Amino acid sequence: MTVETESSHIDDSNQEAEPAQLLDDEANKQLPVKKKTSCCMGLKVFLAALSFSYFCKTLSGTIMKSSITQIERRFDLTSSTVGLVDGSFEMGNLLVIAFVSYFGAKLHRPKVIAVGCFIMALGCILTAMPHFFMGYYKYETASRTASSVNLTSDVNPCLLHQDANKTLLEVSQSGCEKETSSYMWIYILLGNMLRGIGETPITPLGISYLDDFAKEENAPVYIASLHTIAMFGPMFGFLLGSLCAKLYVDVGFVDLESITITPKDSRWVGAWWLGFIIAGTTSLLAAIPFCFLPKSLEKPEEANNDKTSSGLLEGTGAMRKTHTSVKPKPKKWSVILKDFYTSLKKVLSNRMYLTLLGSSLLQFSSFIGFLTYKPKYLEQQYGQSTSKSNFIIGLTSLPPVGIGIFLGGLIMKKYKMGIVGAAKFAFSMSILAFLFTLLHFFVGCENHVVAGLTVSYDGKPIQHHENALFSDCNSDCKCATNVWDPVCGDNGVTYVSPCLAGCTASVGHGKNMLFHNCSCLEARGSQWGNNSVTLGQCPKSDACSRNFIYYTVIQVISGFCYALGGTPAYMLMFRCVQPELKSLAVGLHTLIMRTLAGIPAPVYFGALIDRTCLKWGSRSCGQRGACRIYDSTAYRYAYLGLSAVLRAPSYLLGILFLILVKKHYQAKKSRSTENGGREDAPMNREDNFKSNERLAGSLEAEKESCI
Repeated sequence: MTVETESSHIDDSNQEAEPAQLLDDEANKQLPVKKKTSCCMGLKVFLAALSFSYFCKTLSGTIMKSSITQIERRFDLTSSTVGLVDGSFEMGNLLVIAFVSYFGAKLHRPKVIAVGCFIMALGCILTAMPHFFMGYYKYETASRTASSVNLTSDVNPCLLHQDANKTLLEVSQSGCEKETSSYMWIYILLGNMLRGIGETPITPLGISYLDDFAKEENAPVYIASLHTIAMFGPMFGFLLGSLCAKLYVDVGFVDLESITITPKDSRWVGAWWLGFIIAGTTSLLAAIPFCFLPKSLEKPEEANNDKTSSGLLEGTGAMRKTHTSVKPKPKKWSVILKDFYTSLKKVLSNRMYLTLLGSSLLQFSSFIGFLTYKPKYLEQQYGQSTSKSNFIIGLTSLPPVGIGIFLGGLIMKKYKMGIVGAAKFAFSMSILAFLFTLLHFFVGCENHVVAGLTVSYDGKPIQHHENALFSDCNSDCKCATNVWDPVCGDNGVTYVSPCLAGCTASVGHGKNMLFHNCSCLEARGSQWGNNSVTLGQCPKSDACSRNFIYYTVIQVISGFCYALGGTPAYMLMFRCVQPELKSLAVGLHTLIMRTLAGIPAPVYFGALIDRTCLKWGSRSCGQRGACRIYDSTAYRYAYLGLSAVLRAPSYLLGILFLILVKKHYQAKKSRSTENGGREDAPMNREDNFKSNERLAGSLEAEKESCI
């Protein structure tokens, strides 16, 4: 059968079945001679709009990831609590994902996506709102303590706490009664949840709409292109997060000259709210094009042969040519729910799908926990600022991932990979990336040298959680132990506060404040005669800087390898289930990932990280605030170890999936010889037809593609 004959036959069939196929006003306005042009234009516009919506959803998600440390410090939260805030996005997805995936296919999919983008924008704006209803950010610092007790700029830290303890206690108690901002983080949780609800329809409905009206052999390239464009969202998100982290949280409202902390300080909070305002605006713009797209498009010639299920799409006007011209009667809700139960049972009884689901669950749990606390890991392990951490992630980690995803789609198309070839390729790339990731264990850094926390005042190592903040050199000062105001001595040792360093004098103002006559430096035998300390922690060694470069190189290579098999792995979900169950399979996969990985992973990763904290900050009420410094070695083994422990068993399930796929292929090959001995036989009627159609196709058939 030639392409021209088939095309004319389809046009005639479409004209006869016009009452059943053209159900919306936009489709009725199209002239028959322009159907293919409308398909091309409509699919191009939809692909462009979907790409921008992917960009927006990944941008807003990355803004949350890049701001998680800032939110933790601003609201004095633990890592496990801030992990719950981050996981609230998945909770929003969980509420509606199953119904959107199944019933959304029966509705006007572009308009459903438009509504989702509007809700996503609203969630971003709500997340930023607490900043505008809270007071100015207050952090622990000796200069503020000095001003609070009406002292001059020439401060004696050693005497300060003796005279001011009672006054500070009264101020703390009064602040405790008025401090309503402690619970403002709940609005961030609700905004993030709302953003998760809004993002829900974009992936399942967008991918199914694109897959329904595009040629089957082009689908991997389209999806790869879509995810490649989406990768610009995280890249710009981390770069924007880096810019916002450089700006002080109350920029424009406070005198920056009076700020005594720098972006490298663990008390620094950047303008975290600004990124959410920008993300909300772009999400609002992303909703506009979907409002003008049709409910359905005319399918390309190849797509009319059993590409999608009439059960999922009969209400969209995208029916196959074998259907009658009689308009079907609307189904009752009881029948729809029964069909949903039957479809769900079919999917869950598919052993290949369940095995792939289990492997993906372990991989995603490892990935989401790793990504959530990656900026914090770079800060604590390598001494980088939040701004630089976000910049490095956006500039070095994400572009190789985007390139890998796109090349994976091209490789899959060029070699015409069936499900066996795709599974082998995805498995090989993933395990190679995992082996590279294990090298991260060997490129860590030593702990900060902090007197009383990691070393004694004599320079000897001390055990974790040992209370050694006091020594003979500061015993006369009676310092507060709950204050974190680090200073760096001329001897290269960091002290928790100028008081604990035994300093008795100071000069300067703001970031330039300098403390002198520090008795604890005299005890260590400082090489400088003035025994002075400056504000902030001491920097890490040059060896640590080199290890940071090695870490970045390893991350680039492992990310590229993993992404190279990403598109084939994603297509496995479509190919291991019946064609009419594709939308439900993707939705169920997303539901499981959100429930069992997206929500709990940041919480238990954060809880494990909290156990490595060496010094907690304090709120004005005296309660425990955010962690100020971690045990770098314990943090590295906990963070990387948990990620590896989750990821390693997924490869055992991957091997089982390969075995099941090969058995299915061999059984199918023995039952049928229609595939001409092709190694990777398609797994369903859709693939059988597409395979034969490609063999019988011509150059003109390739030109008939809509895109």
